[in-house]
Amino acid sequence: MSESGGQPRARLLIRNGGFAGMSYEVTAEETLIGRNPTTDITLLDEGISREHALIAFDPEVGGYSIEDLQSTNGTKVNGKRVRSTGLADGDEIQIGHTIFQFVLGDEGA
Repeated sequence: MSESGGQPRARLLIRNGGFAGMSYEVTAEETLIGRNPTTDITLLDEGISREHALIAFDPEVGGYSIEDLQSTNGTKVNGKRVRSTGLADGDEIQIGHTIFQFVLGDEGA
């Protein structure tokens, strides 16, 4: 499980609901989140669009960002609705009713 092209490890940790504590590795350059079974992270949440948001790694900047894909209910980072924004370690991401914590780097599980 090495870093690909200098991409730092990242994961999304669910903070609420019946799946609290579950985490998803963000390993690809682009990670699609939504209700559709073909998304990289599929959530069973009626407040989420089929293709809701995209987390991308930008090698030029060396960091991650999140982009809302014109979802009906929007995407929030640290309580603010965003269209697109950079992500930092510890940021809270709300997609539908699901709240994630963005975790950057290797932390003990």
